[in-house]
Amino acid sequence: MKETTPAAMPPCFDRWCQRFDDIFGHLAQKREFRNYLGGLLGESERKNLSQMAENAVGITNHKLHHFLTTAPWSFNELNQRR
Repeated sequence: MKETTPAAMPPCFDRWCQRFDDIFGHLAQKREFRNYLGGLLGESERKNLSQMAENAVGITNHKLHHFLTTAPWSFNELNQRR
């Protein structure tokens, strides 16, 4: 059963994520960053991509996997900013 939707996140979540928007070159990367982070913060005990996609409406395992493995963004830059 799908438990959450990306739109269900509180406004403070999106404001916090906006601090990292310039690291991502595409709107899809910004969206998947929010989806991935929302999955990590979610209530599921399992924090793998399949479970994150299973628990959320409109999120796919394929898109999350692409974001983490293929999309061009710098995890070093993200960690420095964090």
